[in-house]
Amino acid sequence: MSYVTSLEEVFWGTALVAVTMAVHGCGMLATLRACHLLGHGSGRPLTFLRGGAILILASWMIVLVHLVEVMAWAAFFLWQQAMPDPSASYYFSLMQYTTVGSAFNLPLRWRLLDGMLAIAGLMTFAWSTGVLFMLAQDFQSAQLSAMAARREARRHRASGGLA
Repeated sequence: MSYVTSLEEVFWGTALVAVTMAVHGCGMLATLRACHLLGHGSGRPLTFLRGGAILILASWMIVLVHLVEVMAWAAFFLWQQAMPDPSASYYFSLMQYTTVGSAFNLPLRWRLLDGMLAIAGLMTFAWSTGVLFMLAQDFQSAQLSAMAARREARRHRASGGLA
């Protein structure tokens, strides 16, 4: 039996990618909002510990968002009876989403979704990396500014307060 891509497969693949990107967008905005409130909401300078905690929280939130996105794909595969059970469906979806691959295979009629799932994962991981990079850059900038201010205060004290 030969494989021919169907319009149904293309439709469902693009719909699932769209759902993945929509969930990811909402998740990244929620992550940025939470981090902004924790980082700047108090009006106090960002300490090293609070900045580190914010990066850890952001990482956890991003992982959670990815796991929810995988759940959407797994639910589709279960609904279409493309996987034998929820555990196998989630495992397969997670492995394909991360481009690791798995021992499971989709039925021939859904073969295109293997690659589309990996594409969705690659796009969302790139987006997540950008968000985490931005937060890390803010953290590092705040720490460098604090170090420069402390250095300047020491220099000012050492000169007897004369500037």
